[in-house]
Amino acid sequence: MIERYTLQRMADVWTDHNRLQKWLDIEILICEAYGELSEIPPEDLKTIKEKANFDIDRVNEIEKRTRHDVVAFIESVAEFVGPSSKYVHMGVTSSDILDTSFACLLKEASDILIEDITSLMAVLKDKAYEYKLAPMIGRTHGIHAEPVTFGLKMAHFHDEMRRNLERMEAARARVSHGKISGAVGTFAHVQPFIEAYVCRKLGLQPAPISTQIVPRDYHAEFFTTLAVIASSVEKMALEIRHLQRTEVGEAEEHFAKGQTGSSAMPHKRNPIASENLCGLARLIRGYALSALENIPLWHERDISHSSVERVIAPDATILLDYMLERLKNMYKNLMVYPERMERNLAMSRGLHHSEAILLSLIKKGLTRQEAYKVTQGVAMRCYENALDFTAELKKDPETKKYLTDQEIDTITNNEHYFRYVDTIFARVFGNEG
Repeated sequence: MIERYTLQRMADVWTDHNRLQKWLDIEILICEAYGELSEIPPEDLKTIKEKANFDIDRVNEIEKRTRHDVVAFIESVAEFVGPSSKYVHMGVTSSDILDTSFACLLKEASDILIEDITSLMAVLKDKAYEYKLAPMIGRTHGIHAEPVTFGLKMAHFHDEMRRNLERMEAARARVSHGKISGAVGTFAHVQPFIEAYVCRKLGLQPAPISTQIVPRDYHAEFFTTLAVIASSVEKMALEIRHLQRTEVGEAEEHFAKGQTGSSAMPHKRNPIASENLCGLARLIRGYALSALENIPLWHERDISHSSVERVIAPDATILLDYMLERLKNMYKNLMVYPERMERNLAMSRGLHHSEAILLSLIKKGLTRQEAYKVTQGVAMRCYENALDFTAELKKDPETKKYLTDQEIDTITNNEHYFRYVDTIFARVFGNEG
């Protein structure tokens, strides 16, 4: 089971209390910056810092009248502060607060997702080393190709998640931009110093130029990054769905005692977690499209992006947090069947050696076309009549002109397929192993 406290951390990022607390923090920092410029009397600044607070119920009550969330919030804060509240929200616009706080929230969410990816990578690394030399057939187009190892599959997924970690870290940096530049971004009533002060205190960068809002390409990059990661999750889940098929049976999700696979068929053990993850990835890709459509807005700003972000920001981050956690647990508890892998590897009766034979014939002096024709002739005879490829090679008159039985035995040994596994692992894991 996914530990609830882990998922709760992400849900807590998007609570009304955390969102409004960010607003309050920013308003106080703006006042502090004005204090640095001696534009707020020290006694008023002291009062603001000591008394500033909000009441969520009161904010909701006021918003019924104002139909404006930030105005309702400021009124609630004023009720706590008193007369000194005239300096709160001075010279700034609502989007100064909304966009800067949004950056803080996305940064918090990013930190959790980065931890999720790192934890998943640790599980994949363990699986990679555990099954480093567990041979299995590689498949292209779903058809037997040449041997790989299950450990190489895990190393491949680990390396993809490493790239996703880099993408997530880059997206975190990109989205960590705030703005305190006024109604249309010209600093008409608020100095750039205020913006620089607030952003520095919050661990953000000031957007080099803004309108009433931070340009939405910042956020589109963030949500498309989530979509890329979700698609990698789907790729890893889809692999298990294929490997768990009855005809393959090389790995399967953990099936708990007492678990039910089907209401009608008691024998069923279905890859429900994998299927769930594949479906959820579609949602996050949809959120990414919505974020892309938020980029073009009217002139210095309209409000069409706002309703979208109120949905996609909590939904996409909470959902991806869930997906990464579920995928981690699925792979951690994965049931792997090396014996079935070896049995499936032998299923094609050695046909996976066809390229090795082709190359050996070329080395003996044949053109590629000539070598291909000889090899394919034997291979198709074996494929259509369920014959052993190695045995048929030894009986084939054309092949025997160039290769001895001993050479054929050497060429059709599986070991040479794995001679560079250590090299690949060194590339993926460095000296971590």
